[in-house]
Amino acid sequence: MKTYQDQIGNVLGLKKTPLRIVSLVPSQTELLVDLGLKDSIVGITKFCIHPSSLRKEKTIVGGTKTINTEKIKTLQPDIILCNKEENTKEIVEACLKIAPTHVSDIFTIDDVIELINQYGEIFDCVSKSSEILDDLTNKLTNFQQFIKGEKTIKVAYFIWKNPWMVAGNTTFINHLLELNNFENVFRDKERYPEVDITKRSSVDAILLSSEPYPFKEKHILELQKKLPNVKVILVDGEMFSWYGSRLLKAFEYFKTLRNSI
Repeated sequence: MKTYQDQIGNVLGLKKTPLRIVSLVPSQTELLVDLGLKDSIVGITKFCIHPSSLRKEKTIVGGTKTINTEKIKTLQPDIILCNKEENTKEIVEACLKIAPTHVSDIFTIDDVIELINQYGEIFDCVSKSSEILDDLTNKLTNFQQFIKGEKTIKVAYFIWKNPWMVAGNTTFINHLLELNNFENVFRDKERYPEVDITKRSSVDAILLSSEPYPFKEKHILELQKKLPNVKVILVDGEMFSWYGSRLLKAFEYFKTLRNSI
């Protein structure tokens, strides 16, 4: 039996390479497909939208916060993949009673690299995981060279409305904002706090994420009435919050975004 320690310190034992996977995290589902493991996926969430055909081909076992444990049991998974932020403690505990459960915990790109390495070992696809990591490293290095000469821009990154909520410190989003040489004006707050943007006098741009709240053009107009001197932009939330292989597309997007501000 091989043992692995996940990113929250839990140890899981596997007698063989898992051939039946239930993934409860959309970005990790996408990563599995890019690792060549599509045929091994038996269960996903309703939010696992990449690739778009997947929800027609696999069993949907719920969302990221609510799951149907009976559905998962009938799939007889060899492993269940969770994330500390995306899934609740109760979900993880329920999954542990069904099959070995791996929980990721992502704050930085280094954590992403660790996760991809772990998946390579667990699912016996080291060659493909190494290929993805080489590509990721090259794209990251290229972007770091690009961003060197770019000025610091003070931003607020909104994820929700009614109440207005932003990405604060100790989040993967904040890490990517810093990588973009964006200064998060709410970095003094933890996680995803409710805020009043009108009380922050120094902000250059407001970034409205496409997820989890589906911000639209009308919300730009709403905020610009309150803050006429601040640039308000819609941004692709997947690029800022989906880790794994989505990052391979993110850095070119970040370049375009920087050039638009």
